[in-house]
Amino acid sequence: MKRPDEIKDTMEVCKAGFESRTRFRDQLPSVVDRIVESCHDEKCFEHIDAELIPSQESVIGILKRLREILFPGYFDQESIDRMNLTYQLGRSVDLLFEMLSEQIAHSMRHECLRYDQPCVECVQLSYEGTLKFLESIPKMRLVLATDVRAAYEGDPAAQSYDEIVFSYPGIFAIMVYRIAHQLFTQQIPLLPRIMSEYAHSVTGIDIHPGARIGESFFIDHGTGVVIGETTVIGKNVRLYQGVTLGALSLPKDAGERLRATRRHPTIEDDVIIYAGATILGAGCVIGARSVIGGNVWMTESVPPDTKVLLEAHRLIYK
Repeated sequence: MKRPDEIKDTMEVCKAGFESRTRFRDQLPSVVDRIVESCHDEKCFEHIDAELIPSQESVIGILKRLREILFPGYFDQESIDRMNLTYQLGRSVDLLFEMLSEQIAHSMRHECLRYDQPCVECVQLSYEGTLKFLESIPKMRLVLATDVRAAYEGDPAAQSYDEIVFSYPGIFAIMVYRIAHQLFTQQIPLLPRIMSEYAHSVTGIDIHPGARIGESFFIDHGTGVVIGETTVIGKNVRLYQGVTLGALSLPKDAGERLRATRRHPTIEDDVIIYAGATILGAGCVIGARSVIGGNVWMTESVPPDTKVLLEAHRLIYK
């Protein structure tokens, strides 16, 4: 049990701490004033007096709901059988229609008001855009099926299709890409990039939704893969970790001038690109059935059936 003098000392310490906290908190109003003042500085960015931006949390929820529809029975909270399939999918599609149309309306209205664009009847267009997207799902499922099979055929470590669907980060990133790309082609603002950056944060695979990628696409391991906006990839292409399909370095003033132009390479059918390879520029075309070795740096085209390899390193043992 503490002595009276020890209790007094403890109380003095607590009192001093409280007074110190109050002294520091008294400075917060001036800090807030300076932050508010910075919001009026044109050099900084703010989103004040603007339409509500699409919700990242809602977009993630849309992706989770879509994964249940694209791969029925894999990620659902309830068991699905042939008898209740129509009911379960009908309920999911109905909920998805509400979720997606709301976020599309937010994104369209945000663009209109933020950038003083003419009114495009956001709500009506959001319903039309959502229905068009939902109508693309059967075709999307077929293409994703080819991606899953490509993963199984290209990876001897894969034990089953189920393992690939459940756990492969490459398949998740490709699924999100195919969803985002459909919305991108429908010219839905903001949502495609929010989706692709979410997949990037989860998997380490960065695929711009504007890239055009054929069926039977496989990303093995995947961490560090980058695929730029105007990249074109054919069918049956396999990439390994650390591959970059990017643009050449641009001058500082080139952003607006080159924003809508081709900047990234073309990868034709049946190409394999090994880990760490970097392929840059719109003028670089990798011909069909070629193999690009690991850590290769390329800015020039190669014809079909070409192998591009680095000269073997000389190891030194001491």
